[in-house]
Amino acid sequence: MISVYAYKGCDSCRKALKWLGAHAIPHEVKAIRETPPTRSELQEALVACGGDLRRLFNTSGVDYREMGLKDQLSGMSDSEALALLATHGNLVKRPFLIGGGRVLVGFKEDEWHGALL
Repeated sequence: MISVYAYKGCDSCRKALKWLGAHAIPHEVKAIRETPPTRSELQEALVACGGDLRRLFNTSGVDYREMGLKDQLSGMSDSEALALLATHGNLVKRPFLIGGGRVLVGFKEDEWHGALL
């Protein structure tokens, strides 16, 4: 089963969920703020992103800026960064889709089409 971590106030999340519905792709929606992805899911996503931690972070988010992560991220270990993401759902780039051997971070229709159809 595919899990989609999303935030109801996020336009990209709404577009992604609408796209999944239009293509009749079964999925489970999880509230990313209340239930962030697990460390193991984030580790799987990190591997899928070629080890680029920055791709997992919502770099345009208020929490990212307020925590000064732009300057701190390069000095963090993978373990520290994943622990932070796993406890602060607002920091995770969304929508975050995982399941069935697939990981998609953010919504780019052509990427989702290639991965899911």
